[in-house]
Amino acid sequence: MLYFFQQDGVAEAAQEAEPVVEEKTLSLFDLMLSGGLGGQIIIFILFILLFAAVYIYFERLFAIKSASQVDKNFMLQIKDNVLNGNIESAKMRCAQSDSPVARLTEKGISRIGSPLEDINTAIENAGRLEVYKLEKNVSVLATIAGAAPMIGFLGTVIGMVIAFHELATSSGQAQMGALAEGIYTAMTTTVAGLIVGIIAYIGYNHLVVKTDKVVHQMEATAVDFLDLLNEPA
Repeated sequence: MLYFFQQDGVAEAAQEAEPVVEEKTLSLFDLMLSGGLGGQIIIFILFILLFAAVYIYFERLFAIKSASQVDKNFMLQIKDNVLNGNIESAKMRCAQSDSPVARLTEKGISRIGSPLEDINTAIENAGRLEVYKLEKNVSVLATIAGAAPMIGFLGTVIGMVIAFHELATSSGQAQMGALAEGIYTAMTTTVAGLIVGIIAYIGYNHLVVKTDKVVHQMEATAVDFLDLLNEPA
């Protein structure tokens, strides 16, 4: 009996002597802040780029959506007024609609009486101006989509240089765990840069598709208006 009690006592003592290993978990926020001053500056820059990308995307999305809304009966009303000689009424109808299509049509109406080639040129020039307005700041999204991953990679390279410099200056005494921690901390800037770049890239392409639809709408309206002027009286 005494033997068994001694065995139990030894087992309990061994369990108490075993060190308790605590799992070290880091949140994404902790990883972003643990990259040193250089990494924190890179993360801050990427946050600014993310905010700019989201702002530009939604601002342009609402502007393009507003520009694409045109009354289905708009061209029919313009056609009736022009064929009946009510040029001023046609201009007033265009002024009531705040859209690129209406402004394009108004530019053509204001040139009625001029050679057809001059009217076409005036409409094309007005169309270029409207496209420029629609594409305002959209190119910034493309720039962010390309620059953000490179900025993130720059942060990783800086972090790797610092980690290996610490390894070199420690005369080989640095633990592999500390080196690995420095490396995966540095990699967070690349992840952040890729996330910002992907968001900006998707937003840019979506806006390009939306803009192309409005441009197609403008081209169709210009063709309809020129056909109207070519109709026999």
